[in-house]
Amino acid sequence: RSHGAHAQGTLSYTTSPAHTLQTWLDLTEQLLETGVDSIAIKDMSGILTPMAAYELVSEIKKRFEVRLHLHCHATTGMAEMALLKAIEAGVDGVDTAISSMSATYGHPATEALVATLAGTEHDTGLDILKLENIAA
Repeated sequence: RSHGAHAQGTLSYTTSPAHTLQTWLDLTEQLLETGVDSIAIKDMSGILTPMAAYELVSEIKKRFEVRLHLHCHATTGMAEMALLKAIEAGVDGVDTAISSMSATYGHPATEALVATLAGTEHDTGLDILKLENIAA
C-alpha cells in the first residue's frame, strides 16, 4: 500500500444449498477483517440473477462500509440486468466491455449500459458516440 497498491477481496459467486445470503455476508465480514480496500463479487459463470444481485449488493451495503464492485459474465444472458439491479442497489463499480468484444463468455456491452443509465441518477457521463467509434 505504501506504493499505491489496492487490496481487493473477492466473493466468487455461486449457488448451492451452502451459499446463502448469510454465507456471503459472513464472507464479506471476514474479508473486511483482513483489511481489504474493496470487495468484488465475481460471477464468472453468469448465474447471478438480477434479483439476487440486488439483494446481495443492498444487504452488503446496508451492513458494511465497503467499496463494492460487480464482475459478471454474459454467459446466460442475465448479466446486463444483474448489473442494472446492482447499480440500483448501490454497487460502486461494474465491469463491462466495448460491444465488439462483449457478450457470450465476456462482459455486458459498455455502450448498452451507458445508454441505459443516460439521464438517470446513475448517468455515467461517458460519450456514447466515442464509445461507438471505439467499437467500430
